[in-house]
Amino acid sequence: MEQMYHICKQHMNRRVRIHTRCGCFEGVICHVDRDNVYLRTSGDVRISGWFGFGGASDILTLSLFTLLAIALI
Repeated sequence: MEQMYHICKQHMNRRVRIHTRCGCFEGVICHVDRDNVYLRTSGDVRISGWFGFGGASDILTLSLFTLLAIALI
């Protein structure tokens, strides 16, 4: 988990695709703490494996524990 924390910190304010145990999420990393990464999504962002509510731009909280991979897009 510590490694994912540092990777997320390195990619702050960058558009990424994050693969988790629950699905794949795209957006901009807007904040990271020791437990979670906060992803700003927008209306044109593809999200799979997640059912959510809200408007065109939301902050999605993902647990660092569930992260499998991060890719810049």
